[in-house]
Amino acid sequence: MIIFVGRSNVGKSTLIFRLTGKWVKRGKRPGVTRRPVEINWRGKLVVDMPGFGFMSGVPKAKQERIKDEIVHFIENNADDIELAVLVVDGKAAPEIIERWEKRGEIPIDVEFYSFLRELEIPVIVAVNKMDKIKNLQRTIDFLAEKFGVPYKEIPETFVPISAKFGKNLVELRKLMEKKLKEGRKKPSARSEDLKDDVGDGLLDTVE
Repeated sequence: MIIFVGRSNVGKSTLIFRLTGKWVKRGKRPGVTRRPVEINWRGKLVVDMPGFGFMSGVPKAKQERIKDEIVHFIENNADDIELAVLVVDGKAAPEIIERWEKRGEIPIDVEFYSFLRELEIPVIVAVNKMDKIKNLQRTIDFLAEKFGVPYKEIPETFVPISAKFGKNLVELRKLMEKKLKEGRKKPSARSEDLKDDVGDGLLDTVE
């Protein structure tokens, strides 16, 4: 199982469409995906998890309930999750993280990364909206520091992408392939090579 997680409206559903060519419900308004959406791809279950955090028009109590359901889903399926792709909005994340820290709170993106690693689930952080980031390396270094990722592990953890325009998805697929092979406990007769298995929608612009 491969899960895609992240705050609401960071591009998880669009990224899955780009990678697999399979349609999952997506939209510009936060909170469109409110329960796990599962698709089959190359013999693997890909799960688009609901976004955590702010959701437009959704009561705060329900937002908290959705977050709890995400946590329980991951905990209950931890042994079957081969890889988690944590999608962050590279443009907004630094400001959001600093705002949470000023309030004396652990930023939710940081909390979720730590949660996944505590469960020993391999994690890739897809830094989305790279086309809107002024200083990409500075942003990735900032996120690595906040997430507690050692400098030498940054290339194995962070991949800048643009789900909207399909940028740098080859690098993301390569790292996904590597993580899947490293985390595989049993030999598989099926190839894990994803390099030629991008959806036809890869080159299309998704608004």
